[in-house]
Amino acid sequence: MDKRLYKSDTNKVFAGVCGGIGEFFGVDPTWIRLAWVVFCLAGGSGIIAYILACFIVPNKVY
Repeated sequence: MDKRLYKSDTNKVFAGVCGGIGEFFGVDPTWIRLAWVVFCLAGGSGIIAYILACFIVPNKVY
């Protein structure tokens, strides 16, 4: 089975990046979002990483 990372269409708040990462790893996306907030508060590197992920992680094509 070929497992790929895509943005989530159903579980998204802003762009679907955290929802897609949660689906990929089989984790509740809420935990991914909380980790992202911690990274944003710890120096702001999470903001840059999220913006990059919005452009790098592809949308799911049906």
